[in-house]
Amino acid sequence: MVKEDEEMADEQEERIVNEEYKIWKKNSPYLYDLLISHALEWPSLTVEWFPGQDGHDSNISKQKLLLGTHTSDEQQNYLLIVEATLPLQDSEFDSSYYDDERKEVGGFGRAPGKIQTIQQISHDGEVNRARFMPQNSFLLATKTVHAEVYVFDYSKHPSKPLPGAKCKPDLRLQGHEAEGYGLAWSPFCDGQVISGSDDRKICLWDIKGNTHSENCLKASSVYMKHDGVVEDVAWHMRHVYLFGSVGDDKMLCIWDTRKPPGDGPVAMCRAHDAEVNCISFNPLNDWLLATGSTDRMVALHDIRQMSTRLHTLEGHTHDVFSVNWSPKDEAVLASCGADRRLLVWDLGRAGRPRVEESEGMGVEDDAPPELMFVHGGHTAKVSDFAWNHSSDWVIASVAEDNILQVWQVGEDIHTENALP
Repeated sequence: MVKEDEEMADEQEERIVNEEYKIWKKNSPYLYDLLISHALEWPSLTVEWFPGQDGHDSNISKQKLLLGTHTSDEQQNYLLIVEATLPLQDSEFDSSYYDDERKEVGGFGRAPGKIQTIQQISHDGEVNRARFMPQNSFLLATKTVHAEVYVFDYSKHPSKPLPGAKCKPDLRLQGHEAEGYGLAWSPFCDGQVISGSDDRKICLWDIKGNTHSENCLKASSVYMKHDGVVEDVAWHMRHVYLFGSVGDDKMLCIWDTRKPPGDGPVAMCRAHDAEVNCISFNPLNDWLLATGSTDRMVALHDIRQMSTRLHTLEGHTHDVFSVNWSPKDEAVLASCGADRRLLVWDLGRAGRPRVEESEGMGVEDDAPPELMFVHGGHTAKVSDFAWNHSSDWVIASVAEDNILQVWQVGEDIHTENALP
């Protein structure tokens, strides 16, 4: 009886997901200035735009993305570099390019977008997270299902490995005792990377300090204060020595690398009433950071006064897994989670009347005024997303439905929301 009830609940959930997806698809031409949906062979838990553009002409721009695989049945995993051919905005989005079978769509008018894999690097186990080093984007760090963090120089690897090729990272970073997801390169210090894992530790390495020929490097510092899994770590975007960490103990910690690790964090607070899954520092503001939690909320904090939360954004209906600030607008951030949604927030709209429901956008009745846009193009948990630094309002998102989407909020929407 219990099994039958569970099957009925699953069928009902599937019907709801399909119906919501159909509504989103119908309305997508009115919501986006760009939409490319690409079916991956395996889901990716991670996504990041590489800096710059590989070239463009009057119609298209070519940019690269960093992905990973999460395979099953002991299939080989890979670190992936894909090329996205983005049509420039010379005509309106045309939903006639939609392929129902493959769930693929792309482009503006006569110039459909395109996504193709240009390099595969064998990886030992699924790629929990992958990030490039800002000072040298050929260097890629990955969080693995093992305790080690891998570093690859993708310029030294072939575009496609030979069949059966083993995983051969150029450097193995040691110090953890369990897997994890938190990973961040310093935006200031060439070669410094931090990692948070299930072993409650935060490890710091300086790969420039690896003067030996061995391909293993032990952590130069290990920070311990969390009483549970360290879910995420992030460097401050404007202060060289500061980084933050969040974890299952519901705590937010701010650390200063100039101080001995044993001194503990320079500031800490209980950030949420449930596990804290993600953290992001505002790149345009010295004091503002955001956290996302299993309590379904995104919280804003001022690191000068962390005893009370600055503001709370409520819009998700399930766990929040990732939060990231816009690289171009101090007041704009986005968040994604297990509710299959990616929400774009504009803090400049705080204090306005609450929004009434907007068909197809997934914005509920009486939604908070800061909720500017809801991306409803995924049919499963959204694992990660990334803002494009070269193209305004362009975001890439990946989900457990095996779909990579590259999309741009319609100009009418974000321009209208910017008005006083």
